[in-house]
Amino acid sequence: MMSQAADRRVATVERETKETQIRLTLCLDGQGTAELDTPVPFLNHMLHAWAHHGRFDLRLHARGDVEIDDHHTVEDIGICLGQAFLQALGDKRGIERYGQAWVPMDEALAQVVVDLSNRPHLEFHAAFPDRQVGRMPSELVHEFFWKFALESRITLHILLHAGRNTHHMVEAIFKACGRALREAVRRDAAFAAVPSTKGVL
Repeated sequence: MMSQAADRRVATVERETKETQIRLTLCLDGQGTAELDTPVPFLNHMLHAWAHHGRFDLRLHARGDVEIDDHHTVEDIGICLGQAFLQALGDKRGIERYGQAWVPMDEALAQVVVDLSNRPHLEFHAAFPDRQVGRMPSELVHEFFWKFALESRITLHILLHAGRNTHHMVEAIFKACGRALREAVRRDAAFAAVPSTKGVL
């Protein structure tokens, strides 16, 4: 379901399986506010940073089988966020399409480059020293971004250039992703066409 009332790009996605129950609303033209209720505290922290630096408004309620592990919940949140992002973009007329950001966090340095291309692809060049951050396995960072890129149908390059502290490294990535996407979804008032020589994205 999508709403563009008052020219605000907003989408709501719901997903219910035997493993997870998720309701998510995303506004691309927001103030960076996040209302997050999931059983994965570290992911809450990362999504708050993502929304704040993207200037996206995000409301998320999720439940999942975290008594097994966090995998299904993190994966399905990535799926829902990607679906909402794609729906909220609409026909992509007048957007910048491309975005990039470099974000340092103490010793960590992350670079994210995006193309809202309708061609899902992830390049993920990051290795974390710790197998777990908070209570979340660090391998789920890749899983989250792969599902987000797939469902939002974007090309997403994530490059971690430096870091020693896993928390800093992951947070720099989420912040850089938010900022790169903020640039890519920005609309140019003087340009009303789809930003592609093909005429469609």
